[in-house]
Amino acid sequence: MHNLFDLTGKKALVTGGSKGIGNRLARGLHDAGAEVVIFYNSTYSEQMAQEMQGDGPAVYAIQCNVADRSSLDTAVAQAAEKLGGRIDILINAAGINRRYWLEDFPLDMWDEVIATNLNGTVYCSQLVGQYMLRQGYGRIVNLASMNSFVAGPKMAAYVASKGAIAQVTKAFANEWGGRGIRVNAIAPGYIETDQTLPLQQDPKRYQEILDRIAVGRWGKPDDLVGPVLMLCSEAGSYCNGLVMPVDGGYLAR
Repeated sequence: MHNLFDLTGKKALVTGGSKGIGNRLARGLHDAGAEVVIFYNSTYSEQMAQEMQGDGPAVYAIQCNVADRSSLDTAVAQAAEKLGGRIDILINAAGINRRYWLEDFPLDMWDEVIATNLNGTVYCSQLVGQYMLRQGYGRIVNLASMNSFVAGPKMAAYVASKGAIAQVTKAFANEWGGRGIRVNAIAPGYIETDQTLPLQQDPKRYQEILDRIAVGRWGKPDDLVGPVLMLCSEAGSYCNGLVMPVDGGYLAR
């Protein structure tokens, strides 16, 4: 039987691909057979791409600040060159959070979060979309969040950006779905990463969250690989405009 999740021969780009969720998703695409470019901003070692590649398809790393449009212009062009002029898959995983109460939220921090999480996703999709539209084929997966649906304290900029990601995913899906491109998002629940360390280290808040997760544990980056592979492969060929919770049942309570 044909493996619907096989990505052999596909060319993929993952922003925020050097650490956390982005790196795990990049590795998942590579394990499924894709050639991969990872964008990194500041966290990267020369050994990472070599270690990821192993005996499999090529892995490349390119420095890029997704909040800077000129940086994205240059980096996407470099990625396309390394991938032979074709980009089949884009994972918009780059993201940041800044924690302040709303009455004191610094405007420069607000702008930084929106520029990275929302504007970076939109502009990268526009640039990569030019290749996909010419090809008549593409798969884009954005990183939404539980905070696309619910809000938490001291996270207003993040919540605003992730709510917008859910809606802009649907906008791209509407405009590009009939042109061979599928645009979806996953909405991770509470995942054990460096970004959620403040919550993990707060015993009261950690337990409050855990009590609402139906499967009885926080998620791990590994839990996101399967859903993303589905959306990037033929297994998800009729999925378009989804904002898929991957949350262990958090939203079910």
